[in-house]
Amino acid sequence: MTDAPPSFELLPGAGHSPVILHVPHSARHIPDAVREGIVLGDEELARELDHITDAHTAEIAATAAGLAGVRPWRFVNRLSRLVVDPERFPDEREEMRAVGMGAVYTRTTHGDELRSEDVDTGPLVERYFLPYARAMTDAVADRLAATGRAVIVDVHSYPSRRLPYELHGQGPRPAVCLGTDPFHTPAALLDAARAAFGETELDTPFRGTYVPLEFHGTRPEVSALMVEIRRDTYMTEPGGPAGPGLRRLAAALAGLVDAVSR
Repeated sequence: MTDAPPSFELLPGAGHSPVILHVPHSARHIPDAVREGIVLGDEELARELDHITDAHTAEIAATAAGLAGVRPWRFVNRLSRLVVDPERFPDEREEMRAVGMGAVYTRTTHGDELRSEDVDTGPLVERYFLPYARAMTDAVADRLAATGRAVIVDVHSYPSRRLPYELHGQGPRPAVCLGTDPFHTPAALLDAARAAFGETELDTPFRGTYVPLEFHGTRPEVSALMVEIRRDTYMTEPGGPAGPGLRRLAAALAGLVDAVSR
């Protein structure tokens, strides 16, 4: 028996849809065996989850999928990013290692100890990170085989006020930040996102987007965009309930999905 739900889930969309809504940071669940390696008390951990979790983004993606004319696929992480962060590099390439937030976090959003600095990250990477990366690679390959292209839309959220861990948080904090990749984010995808969401900025306060390494920098048929939604536009911060803004943002995301599905 295990206390953990499936680590991730691929939720099918229309067979002719090239779009994958990727939701990596929406969950709060931490398996008991992983919890044992986290030094925070229960109340401290709950507060950290309030700050670090992209709350309600799975619901935003699900609502958008239901509203879209062409239903997108959804790849959803069912575990907290405090287990592993599937969007980090698991090695020295990851700049967030500087603040203890590589693939396996050792520091909190406020710089406090989360795990011992000398933790052996190998078992967590092997158990959770690598299967996730393989499954996401397979999902993209499946869309390429079915439609000739894949469009990854990363669905994230971020706090209205900068947290200490942010390396690039000194710039504007728009209602929606669009994270881009110079190779994988074409102008047409950006234009569609701007039309769908209205007030946006590029790569501030977060930059970049997720593309499985097998395709990164080599397959222009794989396009990608990170959508970072400022949390005060749809929920009570930190970690509180969603409000009416959720459906409005889901409708905007559905508009983006439909625009790039044609």
